[in-house]
Amino acid sequence: MIHEAHLLTVSAAAQQLAAGSLTSEQLVRSCLERIQDRNPVVQALVTVDPDKALHDARKMDRQAYRPHLHGIPFVVKDIIETADFPTEYGSPIYAGHRPQADSACVSQFRGMGGILVGKAATSEFATRKPAMTRNPLRLTHTPGGSSSGSAAAVADFMVPFALGTQTTGSIARPASYCGVVGFKPTFDLFNRAGLKPTSQSLDTIGLLTRTIRDAYLLTFNDPDFDSEIVRCGTPRFAICRSSQWNGVEQSFFDTLTRLQQALMRANQPVRELSLDADLESLIAGQEKIFVYEAAHSLAHERQNHAELMSDILRNRLAVAEQIDQDLYLQLRSAVERARYSVDELFQDNDVLIYPATEGSAEEGLDYSGSPRLGALWTLLHLPTIVIPFGRSANGMPFGLQLVGRFGQDRLLLAAAELLSRYIDPAFSSRTVE
Repeated sequence: MIHEAHLLTVSAAAQQLAAGSLTSEQLVRSCLERIQDRNPVVQALVTVDPDKALHDARKMDRQAYRPHLHGIPFVVKDIIETADFPTEYGSPIYAGHRPQADSACVSQFRGMGGILVGKAATSEFATRKPAMTRNPLRLTHTPGGSSSGSAAAVADFMVPFALGTQTTGSIARPASYCGVVGFKPTFDLFNRAGLKPTSQSLDTIGLLTRTIRDAYLLTFNDPDFDSEIVRCGTPRFAICRSSQWNGVEQSFFDTLTRLQQALMRANQPVRELSLDADLESLIAGQEKIFVYEAAHSLAHERQNHAELMSDILRNRLAVAEQIDQDLYLQLRSAVERARYSVDELFQDNDVLIYPATEGSAEEGLDYSGSPRLGALWTLLHLPTIVIPFGRSANGMPFGLQLVGRFGQDRLLLAAAELLSRYIDPAFSSRTVE
């Protein structure tokens, strides 16, 4: 029904818009009503312009040309610049800041027919100080960070999709905690012009959606996902173990065992492998690279507005004083070598299976959870996707992280869709309290 149009996925909405059974104005209005009802408690969005969104929707409805995302509303993380919405980067330093132009990725999705309705909450400069966003599935719990508002808005049916960013695990974690799909593509697949940088070698723009099919459509502007799945054939999966698995809750292992059993019954056994010592050693270096780059990226803010930065961020960036250029170059050189050697993990495998988070969302809003399980894959510039996977004993969801080879984003998405069919829906479903 029209008043429930906000429940539609991107793909379903696109089909109804193309068929003429739904207008963009009806879809946008339904989303705006949902935002008005839920955002005061979830606090996923920091800026919304209903009048402009409806104006843009009516304009889209009058157009003869219908691109694939014709009239579909979306939001972007407030670390990504927009000309007609303030961009504050989650910091009081930039209160009311209005850029002169849209970022490249915003222009891309507007060019595909998307309608930007607002900006999603982010932690301070997309780092560790949490935003005020709550997990829509349980308001007393964190939605994860730093793409907290983007994930919460999609999970709570405010919009069908949102743009987020990941430097360590900032798409993976909120997707896992909120029970949605989080796609971090191959590094720089989405152009970063207009993104406020913190770590120039790590920052990656990605998507929060409700389905894998939507992530494919949005990334490749291609509605024919089924043909891509056919071309994928029977993908080869491998469970990739590492020391990072220590601390992952038992619910994940139980759910993983059920998945393995389901695949075995389908005559699709899953291999197992382990990270070698060299790759393991890179994980600790990821944080050093980040703080070195972030301290330089935020040099102006540190020098001129330090009093408006959080203690959390100031203390984290202070670590950069212990990292000189020589150490930084050594770390970057080790990463560059690893980006070649990591191909060995994919010699007999197409996709790696890895935890997305240690478990489900923590209670409380002062801590947005550990991003550590995304660190290595972000560092290596590999595409990853987090899909709903299971639930903890408390009923909150957690995700499964799938890792693809560099540049093999289409294969990763198709393989993820095929794998998702073997995940028990009784454990991967989510409910809003």
